[in-house]
Amino acid sequence: MKHLYQPLTYIITVLLVVLQLQAFAENAGGTISGTVTTSDGSPAQFVTIFVKEANRATVTSETGYYQLKGIKAGTYTLRISFTGLQTQEKTITVIAGKNLQTDFQLVENANKLAEVQIKANRSANQKVVSLGKGGISAKDMPQASQIISSEVINDQQANRLADVIKNVNGVAIGENRGSVNESFFARGYSLGTNNVLKNGSRSSTGGSPEASTLESVEVLKGSAALLYGGVTGGAVVNLVTKKPKFNYGGEVSLRAGSYGFYKPIVDVYGPISKSIAFRVIATKENANSYRDYVKTDRFYVNPSLLFKISPKTELIVQGDYLKSNYTPDFGIGTVANKIVDIGRNAFVNATWAYNNTNTITAQANLTHKFNENWKLNALVAYQNYTRDYFSAERPFAPLADGVAARNLTRSKSKEYTNNQQINLTGSVNTGAIKHTLLVGLDADQSQTTSNTFLINNSSATYNYGNVTLTDPSTYVTRTDIPDTRIISNTFTPVYRMGGFAQDLISVTEKFKVLAGIRYTYQKQPQAGLYNEDTKVTTSSATVGTDAKAFSPKFGLIYQPIKSTSLYVSYANNFTTNTGTDVNLVPLGPSIIDQYEAGIKNDFWDGKLSLNVTAYTIANNRFAQTALYKGDGTPNADATIKEFSGSTKSDGLEIDVTGKISKNLYFLGGYSYNYYRYTKTLATGITEGERIVGSIGNTGNGTLFYTFYKGNLKGLKLGASAYYTGDRNSGYNSVKSGTARGPIIPVAAFTTYDLSAGYAFKQWSLLGKVSNITNEISYLVHENYSVNPIPPRMVSATLAYKFGK
Repeated sequence: MKHLYQPLTYIITVLLVVLQLQAFAENAGGTISGTVTTSDGSPAQFVTIFVKEANRATVTSETGYYQLKGIKAGTYTLRISFTGLQTQEKTITVIAGKNLQTDFQLVENANKLAEVQIKANRSANQKVVSLGKGGISAKDMPQASQIISSEVINDQQANRLADVIKNVNGVAIGENRGSVNESFFARGYSLGTNNVLKNGSRSSTGGSPEASTLESVEVLKGSAALLYGGVTGGAVVNLVTKKPKFNYGGEVSLRAGSYGFYKPIVDVYGPISKSIAFRVIATKENANSYRDYVKTDRFYVNPSLLFKISPKTELIVQGDYLKSNYTPDFGIGTVANKIVDIGRNAFVNATWAYNNTNTITAQANLTHKFNENWKLNALVAYQNYTRDYFSAERPFAPLADGVAARNLTRSKSKEYTNNQQINLTGSVNTGAIKHTLLVGLDADQSQTTSNTFLINNSSATYNYGNVTLTDPSTYVTRTDIPDTRIISNTFTPVYRMGGFAQDLISVTEKFKVLAGIRYTYQKQPQAGLYNEDTKVTTSSATVGTDAKAFSPKFGLIYQPIKSTSLYVSYANNFTTNTGTDVNLVPLGPSIIDQYEAGIKNDFWDGKLSLNVTAYTIANNRFAQTALYKGDGTPNADATIKEFSGSTKSDGLEIDVTGKISKNLYFLGGYSYNYYRYTKTLATGITEGERIVGSIGNTGNGTLFYTFYKGNLKGLKLGASAYYTGDRNSGYNSVKSGTARGPIIPVAAFTTYDLSAGYAFKQWSLLGKVSNITNEISYLVHENYSVNPIPPRMVSATLAYKFGK
């Protein structure tokens, strides 16, 4: 399959050569370009650059870069300005055919610039969402989005991605097997690995991504298949790591909390030369848990380099390494298909159980600006994820006596992923109509090797001894670790590639159209199975998949006034299916249609943004086991399927974001979702019943206030609340009455957090009490992993900042 991706490699190589040739091309006039940074080295975006005598002006990009071409030779006064900032001027001499690099550094720091930009109406809806790839603002996107900034991440002392996602309206936290990874649901759909990105490339959620070192987390809700291919329709999440700076500085902090939680964090950045900057972030985390025997041991390091190759070209090279060792924890289980409160701390797994993961990523991101209007971005990324696991599995007692089998399973896996992307963005005019164009190609290849073990040389599963869930004296009856050996290896490759084009057409200042289409090819060959005893490789029984799909997107945007944007849109995404149709041909993908309508509003000169979104998502090609084979005889083979089912997800989302002043910010929201089967077989799942894992109602709210004057100067106060509504766990019921297990209802719950801190000069101390009411509820995966939510806990971060 490698030959399928060589054309993309050639295209990237040719374009990079063109970039270098174009960099030496002469213009009819001269060119002025450069970067504008804040006093602490951060890019200064949306700052105006004005050439007085030529009456020419431009605005810096999100990276602080600007460029003015075609300036006649001569002497000019170059002025930079922004409402509320100190204006600066420089006298420059332009030479025909030459580029004059002129950089500016503002007197103000990044915090001051952010404050000024708020006053200058830089609302949440006016910010560019990098997940959208096209460089367009949120108000011009016919789709809901949200950005959680580093300010929120730091103030809430977030450690995991789940801590950040709680602030994203419409994205709910779920549970997975053993609590060893993080699981999320958006608009009813589970967000798989393909839906989580790091700096724009696919990233594993294995081991739970580190969040305390992030610059921001971006969420693009709904279908993003146009831009990212085979992703589920709920949402796409992008983790944006912190970047190098050309001024020396950093922060050293220590975070500590309940149950032996201990986490030092080091962040150092600065220049290596005039054109190279670095940044290194590292953390070490150790903790026990409110759950008996559960421990965490993590180490994370994120080095990065920024190369300013030329005024138009920059390269960011970065990587990270995460070691995450965590005790697998399947919770308290169920008794007779009911959740029984046997204590929040009750641990019924083997005391030595382990889940050890290592994740290594590397990424090179090249950005080149041809001119003010056109930009090229090329990205190459690599990821290596390994997992070593040995644990008892999901405890459940079928009868009221509470007796559950404690079956061990052993697994080990390695996954290697390569990702390549190239995107070209720009704008052109056709008469009075402006086009903002985006064209892209991408590909990724993954190879997974998983091992199958024998335990005590008997079988792949092994009963470690029954346990009575209601009797703690039976929890620890053995402490030995059984012997295991590998008996087979399964090798599974997956190949994806696609191309897309998108155009935001500004018909008038008030009316815009967004249209785009993508073609995706995805192939998963039949897996290879290597037997360690016989040394023979065979093909697995599972048939490979070969999916091809077009993913269109179309949206209408109407902006009657500058502060309001209304839109309607259509998009789809696809999901691959396993098995074959009745003619034994590999099953094609399911196409899932999404319709969305919304209104985005800014109030009080952009200090408050209120957005409302409604959507419906329909899968009318839901694959079910076929009733009959191709020859008309009854079918009992679950791998033979037909597109005879359908599902539907309807919902409403309300987002509120505000920063009234540098003292006060808040964010919050509410979401409703109803995800259910609408058509199944006569023996299928009951129509209309909410699908297990989806959550009907969620809500969140956060408020922080900082005193900047008077006797209380430096004091920070904050509060957060998170609501999770009633939901179903277990298994959905079937119409024939032969359910795999009845629905297990889980009641709604709300948790509250309070924060308080104080900053003096370069020192700061911030504390938090989470779940202050000590609310008890559960996160449930299917009907086995029933994990109590954390109780009331305390954490605090002591930090020292140095440099600029």
